[in-house]
Amino acid sequence: MLTLEKAHRVIAAGEAKAKEIGQPMNIAVVDDGTNLKAFIRMDGAWLGSIDIAINKAFTSRAFDISTQDLGQNSQPHDQFFGIHVSNHNRIMIFAGGIPLVVDGAIVGAVGVSGGSGEQDQAVAEAAAAVCS
Repeated sequence: MLTLEKAHRVIAAGEAKAKEIGQPMNIAVVDDGTNLKAFIRMDGAWLGSIDIAINKAFTSRAFDISTQDLGQNSQPHDQFFGIHVSNHNRIMIFAGGIPLVVDGAIVGAVGVSGGSGEQDQAVAEAAAAVCS
């Protein structure tokens, strides 16, 4: 189970990485049922990235895959092409969403948005590392 305490630690780790790289971020954590468990919008983070962060976390848990990997498999002529318009257009197919794994079980996901794809992914990886 993803406790609120653990969700806060995931957020804190992501926030620390975002500060380290100098990029304010929106960071969302969802539980195993894709319900929003915790969220922060750092000072100066893009308003337009709030929903993106939440939806990256949703996507990652809904399909138990990183959004970066899903994106690589959803290009034209790939097996998941068009998936981004499913689930009421909530599916994100670019870097920044990672499942949270505790003792081999997926307990939720983190979604990060506010920088480049590389920055979002780096912050999401730092955040997700709290659970491993």
